[in-house]
Amino acid sequence: MNKYSFIENVRADTFRQYGTTSSLKTIKGFLTKRHFRSIITLRICQSNFKSKTLLNQFFFPFSRFIHKLSINASAMDLPWETEIQPGLAITHGWGLVIAPGCKIGKNVTIFHGVTLGRRDRITKDGNEILGYPIIEDDVWIGPNAIIVGNVTVGKGSRIAGGSFVSTDIPEYSLVMGNPSNIIKTKCIPDVPNPIKQIGN
Repeated sequence: MNKYSFIENVRADTFRQYGTTSSLKTIKGFLTKRHFRSIITLRICQSNFKSKTLLNQFFFPFSRFIHKLSINASAMDLPWETEIQPGLAITHGWGLVIAPGCKIGKNVTIFHGVTLGRRDRITKDGNEILGYPIIEDDVWIGPNAIIVGNVTVGKGSRIAGGSFVSTDIPEYSLVMGNPSNIIKTKCIPDVPNPIKQIGN
């Protein structure tokens, strides 16, 4: 879970969606945009889970149920346990699959059909090693890209649609292909409506 409050997270997510932190925009997005609604229900689940008040603990199972309904209606697998920093933007969202052990930074943009998945590896002595992707700040992930295992996608990188990523990606890299190749370094991040500072 991230260190920011529910309000800070939602304001950042709203700004990424609309370029403003208006409460009316948040409500509008919740009512009219299925992918945005799923982000908000995830934030509610995490807020209830983190809070130790009796009221929030009481509503936690209900918020999980609402989140499940929301992601099912959006045709996404977006577990509430996933550690997602403020400013997540999901575009379209259909077919999005994110494993709960993934970590996603600030100002990340994810398109439809993306998979951020666990990779299981068996060592020579028979031990199982599990790995989940870490997506750093300001990363753009295009449609149907697949990122699996214990890999880090560096800050400001862009993952082209249809890419398969199973190794670490340096910061500010443009990646495409299956298997993926770095075709450009020092690329400019693609972050519409980036959040600059949280809490204002």
